[in-house]
Amino acid sequence: MKFERKDKAENTDVQVSAGGEERIASLFQTDALLGEQYLDNFRRKTPLEPEKALVLAVLEDGIRCFQDNIFPQNRKKQLLFEEAQEWLFSDELDGIFSFVSVCAMLGLDPSYIRRGMRQWQQRALADRRRKQRGSGPVPQRLVA
Repeated sequence: MKFERKDKAENTDVQVSAGGEERIASLFQTDALLGEQYLDNFRRKTPLEPEKALVLAVLEDGIRCFQDNIFPQNRKKQLLFEEAQEWLFSDELDGIFSFVSVCAMLGLDPSYIRRGMRQWQQRALADRRRKQRGSGPVPQRLVA
């Protein structure tokens, strides 16, 4: 069933069906929402890419400082290595940029990364020892 009504201000015909009035009326009814549903309206619809990029850069810098300064040439590089090692192997949860917090924000397992860093460190130390042993005088072969 359709109703016609004239809008006096513009003198135009407006047609409203019975179903249309129900839909319009539903716009003004209260909604039953859970608190988290309400807060979902204010959360970002896209991932936090800039923030994740920053946190990933912090992790990369820590790993790079650890790896690049494992065999320090001077006191500054020694300090960089020690700070990186302390950060990587600390279980502190205090700061937003603590190693454990950074891993949590990126969805990474801190113990897995630590295990990989220790394995890398052991290989690097073994390679250095092997090179130092090999850099001495070359043994002479006896030929008969």
